[in-house]
Amino acid sequence: MKYCSEQGCKSLIQSGRYCENHRRRRKKKAWHSNNKSFYNTQAWKDLKSWCYERDGGCCQRCGKFVFGKRAHHHHKIPIRVNPSLKLDADNIMTLCSKCHPIVEDEANEQYGLKSKSKYDWKL
Repeated sequence: MKYCSEQGCKSLIQSGRYCENHRRRRKKKAWHSNNKSFYNTQAWKDLKSWCYERDGGCCQRCGKFVFGKRAHHHHKIPIRVNPSLKLDADNIMTLCSKCHPIVEDEANEQYGLKSKSKYDWKL
């Protein structure tokens, strides 16, 4: 038995460096899309930029202003349902990081799609 490595902690532990109160938590795995090659195209980047300006940089669900790279862009009709709408500006909405998973789950439910993983978005 040894003491926890956290400064000032007097808890005894069997293994590892830290007690249960000071153990570092693992970060959630980032969610990656199957359409990664599409999201790296210049056409998508230009469309995102245009939609951000059109929406005034505000989340279309809660109305909060979202700074540039922190803005998420959501396809109202998912690419899996209709791939021909993936570059249609009317199918894209600007969202904040808190609203995007909520809207994504609602869309998946509406179109009967299985959600990939709940709230594991890369921020």
